Amino acid sequence: MTTHAYQPGQTWVIKVGSSLLTSNGEGLDLKLVSAWVDDIVAVYQAGIKVVLVSSGAVAEGMKRLGIQTRPRALHLLQAAAAVGQMGLIQAYESEFKRHNLHTAQILLTHDDLRSRERYINARSTLNSLLALGVIPVVNENDTVVTDEIRFGDNDTLAALVANLIEADTLLLLTDQNGFFESDPRQNSKAKLIVEADATDVTLDAMAGDGGKLGRGGMVTKLRAARTAARSGANTIISPGRSSGVITELAAGRYSGTLLRSQSGVLVARKQWLAGLVTSGRLVLDQGAVDVLRKSGRSLLPIGVKAVQGSFTRGSMVACVDEQGIDVARGLVNYSAQEAAAICGQSSSRIEALLGYVGEDELIHRNNLVVG
Repeated sequence: MTTHAYQPGQTWVIKVGSSLLTSNGEGLDLKLVSAWVDDIVAVYQAGIKVVLVSSGAVAEGMKRLGIQTRPRALHLLQAAAAVGQMGLIQAYESEFKRHNLHTAQILLTHDDLRSRERYINARSTLNSLLALGVIPVVNENDTVVTDEIRFGDNDTLAALVANLIEADTLLLLTDQNGFFESDPRQNSKAKLIVEADATDVTLDAMAGDGGKLGRGGMVTKLRAARTAARSGANTIISPGRSSGVITELAAGRYSGTLLRSQSGVLVARKQWLAGLVTSGRLVLDQGAVDVLRKSGRSLLPIGVKAVQGSFTRGSMVACVDEQGIDVARGLVNYSAQEAAAICGQSSSRIEALLGYVGEDELIHRNNLVVG
């Protein structure tokens, strides 16, 4: 495969599709799993943080249960996912254990990321796992979702995880060589799109449908790329069966298709935060006002004089000075009641006052927009 230059950054989300992972319904392709894990370990050891989003639970469950055709009934899909998730996680855990690395299973639903409180919780957990040197393995919680809240595909889930951890790159590994102008399985002369803006509307007509086992396909990959782009992440669609795709990316080269975001991760995140509606206010002392305006640091409880309004953990709140003038806004790590209990206090006192410590910061700098 031809490769192209690209600097992927230090935080990635890697998504593996079910049609790629399960060898067309013949069970998990353990040789491929082993090869991907070897490559992920190599880039991890090079200092890159990786979250793995893996499909395959339903397909593996179908194989174990002897089901030939993907069920249409939701309860049968959930049963297959429950059985298959065991084998999927066991495979990843065993392979990473060869390298003395711990893995963590994270099961999410759309509702987990639609709720601000759960969003903050999921974000904190993932960032904590990465800081501890653990490889998180994320999948949709197929055993409990309903049609109303399911992601519909793990491409979308991977893009939302990229937003959660402020990833630089979303790598979608697929059974195709990338994004083509038309379906290469039907048109041998189809041209590969090497690089494009994720928001390019001409790409819509080029996307196709998923296979028998996967819900993915280029339609969902394009949608995922656009979701990731809104949080500043670039998306690469690469052939997962090609040797060394992951390590090549760490070396600054990619195979397949690059769908670029128009803005950087932090800029895009700040723009997203700026558009959220506030639920309450934190009145800051002059020292905290100066720190936020001049240093761009996190807001600590000690700098807050008063808490106004009713809000929960993860809500967007306004930060104002003692005259009521807006200084900043951000996603708060504590509810209004908790914030009132710890305001004006040192972060070292949080556990004594609340009985637990969520975060040392009332609002983390990455969740804060000044001005």
